[in-house]
Amino acid sequence: MDSIIFDVDGTLWDSTEIVARSWENYLRNEEHINIHLTSVRLKSLFGQLLSDIAANLLPDLTKQEQLRIMDKCCQAEHKALLKECAPLYPGLEETLKYLSDRFPLFIVSNCQAGYIEVFLKATGFGHYFKGHLCPGDTGYAKAENILRISEIYNLKDPVYVGDTQGDYNACQKAGIPFIFASYGFGKVEHPWKTINTPSDLISICK
Repeated sequence: MDSIIFDVDGTLWDSTEIVARSWENYLRNEEHINIHLTSVRLKSLFGQLLSDIAANLLPDLTKQEQLRIMDKCCQAEHKALLKECAPLYPGLEETLKYLSDRFPLFIVSNCQAGYIEVFLKATGFGHYFKGHLCPGDTGYAKAENILRISEIYNLKDPVYVGDTQGDYNACQKAGIPFIFASYGFGKVEHPWKTINTPSDLISICK
C-alpha cells in the first residue's frame, strides 16, 4: 500500500439530509415540482452517476431537462453545504491526520464538478489530500478516474475506501483492493477489508 483513495458520501461524511432539503426546496420553489425527498431515498441513489440520479428522480422529463434541473439542484446543494457542514463520521479528522502523515491521500467520487471542493472547504480538510477527481471534472466514471489519478500521481499500490457495491465494482475494474466502510450507505459481500469506523483504517495501515 502506497496511497489511499477515498469516496466522499457514506465514507467521509453524510450530506444526505442537507442535500435532500436543498433539492426539495429548489424543486418546489423554482421548478414547481413537488417531490418528497428524504435522506433515506438519497442514500439509495448516492454513488450513482448524476445522470442516473436525475433519471430516477425526474423520469417524465427529457434527459436535457433532467440534467438542467439536476445542475440547479447541485448549485443549491453546494450553497447549503457551505452554510452548514454535513455531519462527519466519528474520528474522521484524527484518522486523516494520522494517515496523511504516512500516505498521500486522494478522493475519487461519482459526483458533480465542485462537490469535492465543497467538502474540502466546508470541513477545512483540504491540506490532508493531494488530489481528487470526479465525473464532473473528467467525464469518466469511478473506475476510470481511479486509474487516471493513479497515473497522474504515479501511484503503484493504492487502496480505495468506499461504502457501496458500485465502489467495489469500480475497484474490481480498476484492479485495486477495496476497503468497505460498513458504516456508510450500502452493503458489499466480499471486500478486501472492512472498517466499522474511520479510525479502523489506522490499524489496517500500520
